[in-house]
Amino acid sequence: MSDTAIGTRGEDTNGRRAVADTGPAARQPDEAGYATADDGLRLYYELHGGGSTTIVLLPPNPISHSRIWKGQIHYLARHHRVLCYDGRGNGKSDHPNASRPWVKAWHASDCLSVMDATGTGTAVLAGICGDGVWPSLQLAATHLERVQGIVAIAPGVPLLVPEHPFRTAALESFEEEIGDPVGWEKFNRRYILGDHRGFLEFFFGEMFPEPHSTKQVEDAVALGLDSSPELLVVDNEPVATSKAEVEEVCRSVRCPVLVIQGDQDNCQPFERGLALVELTGAEHLRLAGAGHIPNARHPVLVNQLIHEFVSRFEKPPARHRTCTVATRRPRRALLVSSPIGLGHAWRDVAVARELRRCVPGLEVHWLAQPPVTRLLAECGEIVHPASAALASEAAGVDAETGEHELHAFQMLRRLDEIFCANFMVFHDLVREEPFDVWIADEAWEVDYFLHENPRLKTSPYVWMSDFVGVLPMPVGGEREQFLAADTNAQMVEHIARYPRLRDASIFVGDREDVVDEPLGPELPGIVEWTEEHFRFAGYITGFAPAEIADRESLRAEFGYRPDERVCIVAAGGSAVGSRLLRSAAAAFPMAKELVGDLRMILIAGPRLDPGSLPHADGLEVHGYVHRLYRQLAAGDIAISHGGLSTTMELTATRRPFLYFPLRHHFEQNLHVHHRLQRYGAGRRMDIDDSPPEAIAAAIADEVGRDVDYLPVATDGAARAARVIAEVL
Repeated sequence: MSDTAIGTRGEDTNGRRAVADTGPAARQPDEAGYATADDGLRLYYELHGGGSTTIVLLPPNPISHSRIWKGQIHYLARHHRVLCYDGRGNGKSDHPNASRPWVKAWHASDCLSVMDATGTGTAVLAGICGDGVWPSLQLAATHLERVQGIVAIAPGVPLLVPEHPFRTAALESFEEEIGDPVGWEKFNRRYILGDHRGFLEFFFGEMFPEPHSTKQVEDAVALGLDSSPELLVVDNEPVATSKAEVEEVCRSVRCPVLVIQGDQDNCQPFERGLALVELTGAEHLRLAGAGHIPNARHPVLVNQLIHEFVSRFEKPPARHRTCTVATRRPRRALLVSSPIGLGHAWRDVAVARELRRCVPGLEVHWLAQPPVTRLLAECGEIVHPASAALASEAAGVDAETGEHELHAFQMLRRLDEIFCANFMVFHDLVREEPFDVWIADEAWEVDYFLHENPRLKTSPYVWMSDFVGVLPMPVGGEREQFLAADTNAQMVEHIARYPRLRDASIFVGDREDVVDEPLGPELPGIVEWTEEHFRFAGYITGFAPAEIADRESLRAEFGYRPDERVCIVAAGGSAVGSRLLRSAAAAFPMAKELVGDLRMILIAGPRLDPGSLPHADGLEVHGYVHRLYRQLAAGDIAISHGGLSTTMELTATRRPFLYFPLRHHFEQNLHVHHRLQRYGAGRRMDIDDSPPEAIAAAIADEVGRDVDYLPVATDGAARAARVIAEVL
């Protein structure tokens, strides 16, 4: 071990290096550990999957680490063995001594150390920029038996062609003292050391020139902050002594090479990639309009390209295929339902049943995940086996929750890795199997990535949603106002650019249910835009009126006595409802004093342990309840958070209820609240301003109250099904 090469490692209180949180991971590694570099530094690695060919994802360290590949890992690991690691100076790996020069040979030697530690004899190497591509070429030239192929993204091969002029100017003034640097003047030693975050925000803003790249920039900045500014300005040993030396290395590469580069790359000149192609005989793919990090900004395309390239090195499996002639093949629909709330699944079951009535013989297959799959199984629906490959969106949502708190807009942004993983599952399925229509009920990943990759649409496609437009919450300030407007602007641009990608868009509700707010500055209003692009189905309940018509029979079925008042507390299908359930339980003794014949039932749902909730005389706790709407209809009053499905079920069953919107949840606080106001339904309360005695008093006020809600449509599922049937 060299004491001149090794420095300190930033660690958390448990001795593990703290790593940027860019959102819930789509999968956990099958194996993780540390390799030891030639000079003794520890290099953190992860192994995913188990295919016959290994892909090594090289990190562009020290400015980033293995999480820059987060959009690739889940998909590639379903087909291949994937090895990723944090390079020295970032992530969970050790930091070299920043007072010593950075030895460029480290990048190649560290890759070999990780391969050796994981028993990886040979692999396809995939790298970004100079810190990933150049060492891949060096290894292919000097260790021919270890490198099967190279995927070179935004190839930063030194000296082949001059730098961008603005980069050259920045390098020439790197040591100067600039009072108020702007643009590439920020590529400056003093500025980087004085404002590490400011530099990263500038730099990665340049690396992602594509519009609507806010999340990718945020992620890259967070990964960059896992390093230190001192390592970004450390003196570097020369990569090579001459252009001839670099060309000789490139000419020595004998393995296949795929070069992928955007023509809007502000880091590496496009001509540099062309020169590499000339020297290696590589395949070349130009991404028109793309920037420097396409694997993050355009993950679906890059995933496909890497997978197709790596598949060449695998022995093709024996394939036994069956093709059914068109006249004999049953008509098939693929339905993708958001797993965030079980109410989505109930309404989609209702639509599927009506659709089968409209189209006799139609098979409806579901791409779904728990807890929705449990509901579907009890309904007798067909869950496609491909569903087993989906990354858990429910777990990702739970990871974003707090105490009665879910920042829904930021949650949707932070689920980007899971959304990308699950779109790739969807894409693999529809590429292999024919479907006559795709139906996506708030399956955000399907809609977003289809619009980003419209060439992948091969069947009629129907989009369903019960709200349109994300709205900023006050807690987010100006930044969230900007992000929400940017998200809405991208949606507007997607639809304008590809108006026929959605064969139909169905709004689950009526025109009056749409919030009368602008989508953002210089953007259309939500009402007018929704009217132009959606068809209104009316609200869709998951049940027929006949199921709840005989309330007395329902009460007898559930064992409710005629002389007692029953309060149902249902907090949805996610773990975020724990506080509301506990608050209601705390209010129960006081409420029982005010309503002597009161009985309270807590519904924990599928993701909360009923045993973790309070138990007392007259207080019952249940887990998952199938067809919960029947129990709500039999009760006398209900308590819920502000989810649309439960509150609208209560509205349809004409039960009085209290609802407590989750903090910072734009849909519950704005969209759902607007709809409930229109129906004159429910009593809104704030969890933070509602101690047990306030909840008890509200129960006493509301229980048994005659309601005067607007009637809820009973034909919404049939109307939606007719729209879908039109595109079949």
